[in-house]
Amino acid sequence: MHDIHTIDPVTRIEGHAKITLHLGDDGEVADARFHVTEFRGFEEFCKGRPVAEMPGLTARTCGICPVSHLIAASKAGDAIYAVTPPPAAIRQRRLLNLGQILQSHSLSFFHLSAPDLLLGMDHDPATRNVFGLMQAEPEIARRGIRLRQFGQEVIAAVAGQRIHGSLVVPGGVARQFTTEMRDRIVADLDEMMGAATATLELLVSVEDRFERELHSFGEFDSIYVGHCLPDGTWEHIDGKLRIMAADGSMLVDQLDPHDYREVFGEAGKTDSYLKSPYYRPYVDGDDPRPGMYRVGPLARINLAERFGTPVADEGLAAFRERYGRIARSSFLYHHARVLEVIACVERIAALMEDPVLFEEKVRSQAGINALRGVGASEAPRGTLIHDYEVDGNGLITAMNLIIATGQNDLAVNRTILDIAREFVDGPQLTDGMLNRIEAGVRAYDPCLSCSTHAVGQMPMAVSLIAPDGETLAEVRRD
Repeated sequence: MHDIHTIDPVTRIEGHAKITLHLGDDGEVADARFHVTEFRGFEEFCKGRPVAEMPGLTARTCGICPVSHLIAASKAGDAIYAVTPPPAAIRQRRLLNLGQILQSHSLSFFHLSAPDLLLGMDHDPATRNVFGLMQAEPEIARRGIRLRQFGQEVIAAVAGQRIHGSLVVPGGVARQFTTEMRDRIVADLDEMMGAATATLELLVSVEDRFERELHSFGEFDSIYVGHCLPDGTWEHIDGKLRIMAADGSMLVDQLDPHDYREVFGEAGKTDSYLKSPYYRPYVDGDDPRPGMYRVGPLARINLAERFGTPVADEGLAAFRERYGRIARSSFLYHHARVLEVIACVERIAALMEDPVLFEEKVRSQAGINALRGVGASEAPRGTLIHDYEVDGNGLITAMNLIIATGQNDLAVNRTILDIAREFVDGPQLTDGMLNRIEAGVRAYDPCLSCSTHAVGQMPMAVSLIAPDGETLAEVRRD
């Protein structure tokens, strides 16, 4: 009879999944697999729809990061119409994405990961959640709520509403930015900067408690991918892709996202609906793992030389003094996330002083001028690519969405394996072991709804599998 253990509360990731840990003949963990088992195919049911509808349709992929799809879809539409949005529209899109990164990072850090970091990985699971954090550290919890609220207010100012906005379109945006919108945002900037810098100070103060996790939560060599300006400045919406080797050497710089197929492949799997993108030049055969790369906050700060804003750059310099020029541990995604929150607040403040933001012309008009368009930007979780093919009437004939969570899939699997080898001891799965495995997944802040285009609840289960296939133990959260 299999040992079944039930643990509450539900796991703290966007969507739920299943993890299997496979033991070798020596009784040690030999392999780990991250399974996502529900599917809903946007690439199929969007066929036949006008390209102009894609921002609104694909935003429904996820209620947490719809802005990311609004922007990537609109940029793919720009390419098909062969237009350049007006400068004011480009600035509005930048502002929108900054608000999205800020609110999503705040949700990830405070609501999903802070209970582990502030209360402890082995804290009572009944209160190791955002509600327990509110009770133990009410001011810290309030800080997270306010930062996320501010990011959502920035989103609403540009997109028309906080979730599934409708005002970002191919060719630009649908309305002019006003001084009234600016004044509402400016009123909160000082509070937000104080909250962001206090969060960084808090995180730095507790990181030393997690030395074992730092070295076991995915501390491995990998490639890093993300947007970056030619001079090395951090970028999140425009520009081109930088691909960096594990030692910091440049593999490819300023790759046009339109040409992503030349360097990235996608491997299908039989046990998960997540595809596994990989770097083609490193793969010779059917195993994509040699081409593993990471995207998202940690990748972005490894790729960049600077944020280009003073407070975030000061924090980045301290981070590098402590962890080196290339930070390898996925545990440090949290630190990178908080640095990006600071940079977002600083950049939002700078945009509020930019007179071009308020210009009247916000949309370029044209017909169908190309039959393929690729739009890319940095979603909170990493690089997002929308690739559309259309007919002469602008109706979608083929479509590919490459989501950040999918691009991190190989790294997530490797991270789970490393944690299991460090913390799983024997056939029993304890809560502390389970939580650390989940925390390793949470470090990437995966968005499973986006990455599989899924809807509904996916229960989290961790199974320990013997060499003969017998399930020795299973911990399930329903």
